[in-house]
Order: sequence, then structure tokens, then C-alpha cells
Amino acid sequence: MPECTVQNPGSLNLTSKKIILKSSFVNPKSFLMSRVSIYLNFQGNTEEAFNFYKSVFGTEFEGAGIMYNRDIPPMPGMPEIPEKEKAMIMHVALPILGGTVIMGTDMLESMGHKIVIGNNTTINLEPDSKEETDRLYNALSQGASQMMAPSDQFWGAYWGVCLDRFGIRWMFNYTYPKD
Repeated sequence: MPECTVQNPGSLNLTSKKIILKSSFVNPKSFLMSRVSIYLNFQGNTEEAFNFYKSVFGTEFEGAGIMYNRDIPPMPGMPEIPEKEKAMIMHVALPILGGTVIMGTDMLESMGHKIVIGNNTTINLEPDSKEETDRLYNALSQGASQMMAPSDQFWGAYWGVCLDRFGIRWMFNYTYPKD
């Protein structure tokens, strides 16, 4: 039977530090690996917003913390990021409640990005396989616009995005297993 270790068993008032998943309704593999998060776009104040959210939820940024645009390696065919935008946020992730994670980025004026209702929030899917990522992208991108098919990215993920036919933005982000 798959097991899941509880991070803070005292807050759950449990006598055991492990929870055994016994429900036939729970796929332990997807429960432990796949997740959905909310991606937020800001017009230059992501760091301020996420430091505020960090203080509200009392949690720490995931991974290496905040990734700035200055951390992006030069990429063939891509324009250089203007100096004033290098200090802006490329990516940040913060756990909030119940396993939910909010992620964020600063939109870049140099690339024509502007915040409008509808492009400031994205549902980010993190499937547990490249095949599932492709399946979800292919299904949600039928009749979609503003599409970028999933492809390998410099940060080590297989990533893509689309605005579905109902006006909902979906991001697909499969992270390859670390060897």
C-alpha cells in the first residue's frame, strides 16, 4: 500500500506519523506527483506581491526561490532583455493552503505584454508524464488561440501554453525526473 509522510503530524492530532492511502478512489501516483497550481501575471510588482503573500501564509518560496530575468541564459533568435527588465521576476512559486501553490511572473513591456482581465491568471497543470502533458495540451488547445505547443525549455521542463476556446489560459509544465 503506498504511503504518504505527514509533514506536521502535530497539527493533525494524529497518533501515527504516516497516512496509508486505502481509498480505491485515490490514484496514489497522481496524488503524490501531479498537481495543479495558479499562475499569476503582474506588471512589475511580482516580488512585492509574493513577499506579501509569503508573510500572509507563513510559507517559503519553492525551489531556489525567486528566479529573475537576469538569470535567463541567452537564447538564439530571442531578443536581449532590456536592462530595466532584468531585475524583474521570471518565476516564483509559493505554497499557500492545502497543497495549493501560487506562481508568478512579471509581464515584460519590451515584449508587448500588458495586463488585462483574462491574462493575469493561468491554470498551471503539472502532469506526471510527457505523454499526459501532450494529451492535455492537445485536448485543451482544440479551437484555442495564443498557443505554444509543449517543448523542452532551458529550466529543465517540457512546457507549453494555450488560451482555450472559452478564454481560459492553461499552462502545461512537465518537469523531467532528476537522475
